[in-house]
Amino acid sequence: MSTPRPTATVENGSPDPASHAATIYNEEADWLDEDDDDDMDFDDSNIQGESEELEYFEATEDDGDAEYQDAEDGLSGIDIEFSIEASESPNDSTDTTRAVAEGEATQAVPPVTTRAPIQVSRNQILQLLGHAGLRRIFASHGGAGFGLAEVDDEDDDDDDGIEGGYGSMVGRRRRKRKTSKVEFPKVPSDVGRELMNSGNFGSNEYYRDILRRKRQKLARRVMSRELGLDATQDKRGDRLISQGLIPESNADTIIHYNARCYSGQFSDDGNFFFSCAQDFKVRMYDTSNPYDWKYYKTVIYPFGQWTITDATLSPDNKYLAYSSIRSTVCLAPTDPSESGEPWLLDFADMGNSRGHRVHRGYSHFGIWSIRFSGDGREIVAGTGDNSVYVYDIESRRSILRIPGHTEDVNAVCFGDKSSPHILYSGSDDTLIKVWDRRSMGDSREAGVFMGHTEGLTYVDSKGDGRYVLSNGKDQTMKLWDLRKMMSTTEAGNLNPSRYTTGFDYRFMNYSDTDYSPHPYDKSLVTFRGHKVLKTLIRCHFSPPGSTNSKYVYTGSADGCVYIYNLDATLAGKVDVNQATHHSRPRDPNLNSTSYDIDDRRQGQWKTCVRDASWHPNAPVIAATSWNGWGESTGTCSIHSWNDGAEDDEAEPKMGRRVDQRLQENEALYGGVSSERGNARPPLRSRPVAANTIGDEGDEDDD
Repeated sequence: MSTPRPTATVENGSPDPASHAATIYNEEADWLDEDDDDDMDFDDSNIQGESEELEYFEATEDDGDAEYQDAEDGLSGIDIEFSIEASESPNDSTDTTRAVAEGEATQAVPPVTTRAPIQVSRNQILQLLGHAGLRRIFASHGGAGFGLAEVDDEDDDDDDGIEGGYGSMVGRRRRKRKTSKVEFPKVPSDVGRELMNSGNFGSNEYYRDILRRKRQKLARRVMSRELGLDATQDKRGDRLISQGLIPESNADTIIHYNARCYSGQFSDDGNFFFSCAQDFKVRMYDTSNPYDWKYYKTVIYPFGQWTITDATLSPDNKYLAYSSIRSTVCLAPTDPSESGEPWLLDFADMGNSRGHRVHRGYSHFGIWSIRFSGDGREIVAGTGDNSVYVYDIESRRSILRIPGHTEDVNAVCFGDKSSPHILYSGSDDTLIKVWDRRSMGDSREAGVFMGHTEGLTYVDSKGDGRYVLSNGKDQTMKLWDLRKMMSTTEAGNLNPSRYTTGFDYRFMNYSDTDYSPHPYDKSLVTFRGHKVLKTLIRCHFSPPGSTNSKYVYTGSADGCVYIYNLDATLAGKVDVNQATHHSRPRDPNLNSTSYDIDDRRQGQWKTCVRDASWHPNAPVIAATSWNGWGESTGTCSIHSWNDGAEDDEAEPKMGRRVDQRLQENEALYGGVSSERGNARPPLRSRPVAANTIGDEGDEDDD
């Protein structure tokens, strides 16, 4: 990917930055923004007096062998002509005309003397030209790093490549041979069952009546604990209680932002939560009471590009590091009394120069992922120059650069919270690489995890130095064991690009026929069902405190949080789209360009859960999403276990809608009071001024 140039703060109207493309489709976007609905129907009234605007297909003398002309051979500035050839009957004439329009060879016939004008809409021209030619044209104008996609000539008549979004504009996907049967991983997974029985991922259910194998309900478990029954099972019973409390779809609170939300995480102790939005602001909240949040502080990235890509909290919760598509990371104190500008850490600096406060400069590369080390002294970063950087905070410079991938590094993490030596990196080259800083004399990785057939979007470590979780653009999440990684020598003999299709997750759909198992897959368990589309969607291990480490979970482009058991079966699903649907009025000032090429779907309420975080001590999940009309705004929705209740007598009320500072705003209800008992309209479609739901107050804290 070419290095992005510094730009001003960007509005919410462009494709996802996770595309890693520095060039935005300006020309194509202008072409798509035009209202072409009238082109679908023929209107006689448009002909009168406008003959100079009509396009004609006229007969020519040398059309004996009519051949299909590819649009790439020259589309701009050419008048398109249609050949009408003589025939003895009207039906024959119609058939001949259709044959010429479809590019079929016909025998030469004398040209007709009368030439009748025919109005041709743009949609008809596009259909005539066919998708193959246009794809090659638009692919040449695609984003940086995306050239002309490889085309399978034997599949030219296959329309599967145009499956929604702007897929027809970013080059044809290289498609694999379709087999008679798609071989999906087995569910439930046998290896996953063994892991569930190992004790490393949750406790196993025990039964009083072995024959009936009837599980105890929560109320009976609590009663047994309070009465002191089965004292030997006290700790085990507590773990079984906690791991069974899976948050549900009903939202306790919906925090609305005027920009898309990209990430949000609880601190390790659960007392702190931060959310990152596309307006280059990070909001911090006090979550010591996970059911009653308090607004804490807002910090800003002073000259970010496109969005804040990631953020990480120091182990002592005193500092927050956050990045954008630049080589500089901002480091800000979390103390509300400190309101100064953040420190800038230049990861491109491999020398002895020290960081400065707010220094405007050009980026050498963009940063997609950052993580604090367990001791809080270092920050690891995955970057757009296919490298992994390790930055030493005390010396204010990068002390290690590992150019170990062939594509962008989208995710990095430390393998063990107690040690900074083991690093994991996930890249668009489909590989997860393991780095041991103690043995990098030859700058080679210690091992490789191979099994994804498309690029990686996220990598998470369980923190035990053994298990790793990854999300991929092949619509799968995979669990890995460090002891079963592929050796460097073995991986070096394989070409990972042979097993990928070149699928563009930003604008295209992924069907079951696109899936093909990797022949060298080293993963333990493969999880399927969620959608990894549009952006770099994240996945995590569930925390040991509130879930006994029993689950893995991930966001999804269909607006849900998917919670899986270790055997790849679905344990639960939090439907964020359902919980937040139409939860704020439509605001045309905040409407963004949709990802759907179909104009009829532009501006609908849609949700893409990009990140989710499970509270370490309570059955609460916070989901940060692109959420709103046309996915132009964002939300952080708080979901807790409520035993299926639709309402709650406690305070605060369920379904409460608040702004970024956790202030209730009547504008979020379409101007209707938020007090319980007052009627609320079912559809909040009345336009409302953006500043009524804004966060001007954040400026006081920046």
